[in-house]
Amino acid sequence: MGEPPTTGCGKSTTSKQRDRAPRPGRYSRAAEHHRIPTQTVEVTDEMQRISLLTISLLFFVVAANGVAEESSAQRGYRLLLEKPYVPAYFDQETFDDVWRTWPKPLRSRAEKASAAERRKMAFARYGLTLRPGDESGKPLQFVIDQHDNWVPNCFTCHGGMLLGRVIPGLPNSHYALQTLIQETRLTKIRLRKPLQPIDFGSLVMPLGGTVGTTNAVIFGVALARQRDKHLNLVPASSLPNYLHHDMDAPPWWHFRKKARLYLDGFAVKDHRPLMQFALDHRNGPEKFREWEDDFRHIHAYLMSLEPPRYAFEIDHALAREGQTVFERVCAECHGTYGPGGSYPTRIVPIDEIGTDRARIDALTPKHREDYRENWFSHYGRDDVIVDPGGYVAPPLDGVWASAPYLHNGSVPTLWHMLHPDDRPVVWKRKGEVYDRQRVGFEIEAFGEMPTVRSITERRHYFNTTAFSKSAAGHLFPEVLTEPEKIAALEYLKTL
Repeated sequence: MGEPPTTGCGKSTTSKQRDRAPRPGRYSRAAEHHRIPTQTVEVTDEMQRISLLTISLLFFVVAANGVAEESSAQRGYRLLLEKPYVPAYFDQETFDDVWRTWPKPLRSRAEKASAAERRKMAFARYGLTLRPGDESGKPLQFVIDQHDNWVPNCFTCHGGMLLGRVIPGLPNSHYALQTLIQETRLTKIRLRKPLQPIDFGSLVMPLGGTVGTTNAVIFGVALARQRDKHLNLVPASSLPNYLHHDMDAPPWWHFRKKARLYLDGFAVKDHRPLMQFALDHRNGPEKFREWEDDFRHIHAYLMSLEPPRYAFEIDHALAREGQTVFERVCAECHGTYGPGGSYPTRIVPIDEIGTDRARIDALTPKHREDYRENWFSHYGRDDVIVDPGGYVAPPLDGVWASAPYLHNGSVPTLWHMLHPDDRPVVWKRKGEVYDRQRVGFEIEAFGEMPTVRSITERRHYFNTTAFSKSAAGHLFPEVLTEPEKIAALEYLKTL
């Protein structure tokens, strides 16, 4: 269930047709000219009783068909789209006017474009999409409140597009959070609008050095630091010492397989951990208790998601060979798939996996101890791993769709995962082109970081020599022959 169910017959009405159609309760001259002769009918008490019974039955049928019987998962999806849990980033006027901050070539194009075309350009620039099956024009990644304020939701990082299809739960590899906040802040200043906490916070805390990644772990650490175990606001006792680092969001369809959460698996899966990013200073402890049922529904929605199937042809004979290779070399950590498959939730020690260690160093045992004792972990009830010492090998369901790879998003294709020595030092995506041969992004590769005109443009290059962005490690495929790697790659398409 990668997308919410939709209703309706799929037919739409053009704006001209809507303009011509008489509104309910409004007199229509066309109706007068085409009036059908009628006979006067006397309405008896019995007929009224039958009519009331018919209406009651209609209400029963509507309820039976799901309008009044919304499932928990459906409600969770709706809550993510409709209910604001944190302050707005900006309002509609700011978003409509943000194009004026763009670099000159793009700004010149926007100036000549219609309002609708500018909106599409803005969506593309910041990694936003429309909601699947929804003709409202609203973004999947934001709640639009009653005052036309744009409030971020979880789909900012966990709702992306692949091959022209919007997929809720897909990591948003196009999300340009740092650029979005930087340019909307400048727009607010020009329009003399008040700045929001995110505008000030982003001046001292990096939001994401590369498009598609964010400093999400430190966002959570900074928010939790201002609370006691009951989630009351408290003054910070010392100056923070944050290890800022970029992370790639995991696919949400992995949630159903996991017993533990986060890259290091330190927390037990539950609805409460999903609420941590609502720790805005305006949300007191009472809000979290009030919203707890909401997040039970959101938990149900995450549990309902399934991975998208591979979109192209598969060589099934080669894939069967690859399955044998995979189960011999990879399954111990990543699990087995198909009927009777299992997932082990194995934490691989950092020295064994050898991938970038910034994430393991950024979250200290003290951070996890505090989490174990607070409301999110039911005051010590849940089994929290204080010092996991490594990273959890993730499930690989839908892995073909979730490029880039490794926890920091440093590897552009599955082929590069299987060929560690050939991973590019610096790479940049070639637009929306999907590399069917290597399974992942089609890229331009560079031996070093090229000279670029602006910091905004620089964010489109992934530089694996930068802090927290190493593409090293996960060398286990080195034991495979080249034919075995080719077969394993074909098998990964089937998951």
